[in-house]
Amino acid sequence: MSKQNSVPYLRLGVNIDHVATIRNARGIRHPDPVRAALLASEAGADGITAHLREDRRHISDFDIAHLLQEIPLPLNFEMAATDEMLEIALTHKPNACCIVPEKREEVTTEGGLDVAGGFDHLVRYTDELRAKNIRVSLFVDPDPKQIEASAKLGADIVELHTGAYCEAHEVRDMAKRDAELERVREAAILGDALGLEMHAGHGLTFDTVESVAALPQLHELNIGHFLIGEAIFLGLPAAIREMRRRMDIARKKAGRAA
Repeated sequence: MSKQNSVPYLRLGVNIDHVATIRNARGIRHPDPVRAALLASEAGADGITAHLREDRRHISDFDIAHLLQEIPLPLNFEMAATDEMLEIALTHKPNACCIVPEKREEVTTEGGLDVAGGFDHLVRYTDELRAKNIRVSLFVDPDPKQIEASAKLGADIVELHTGAYCEAHEVRDMAKRDAELERVREAAILGDALGLEMHAGHGLTFDTVESVAALPQLHELNIGHFLIGEAIFLGLPAAIREMRRRMDIARKKAGRAA
């Protein structure tokens, strides 16, 4: 708990996938995602997220092994529910595995996992991960049906997809923005009531993070693409510190309002 108020400290997980995207554009070893993770740790990140995709478009198997060897922070390993990814997760044993939907043709993860519809398929993956003391996270849309199915499945964590909220903000559709933020808020309350540790992420920027960070049921935000983009202009440590600052401001305001 925060020393200043009753609202819990909000962790920042930094996704370093797109450092690897830049590296892979040349097929060389620079820039190094592990170096980015170490800089993120020094700048105030609380965890590192890396998504090992089926086509290895950014993060590689070597990156995962190297991250686990080198970084002082917990690793959140994003993965699809496939036998290949399960074997890698069970071999490396990251702190947590976040199961996400994955399609080869998508540029980025386009929506949340259909836990309710894919319940029977997901059971084996969640059971095997938890049997190895790996925390299971499910990346879902802020939909009560998906939150309830996640709790029934035995997930430890649910990460709420904030993409629709961020996209509405980007195009200045304020009515939709407010409606989507309310969906996130209600989903966070429901998940918390069901005993899930609630996280959120996808598309968050300096302009959108504070409204989400103010939701007291959330324990962690995972942010990647925006921070790597801002690093071009500010440097990665400065971008992370500014995001951390805005998250802390939002938490202080939430604490005063509680």
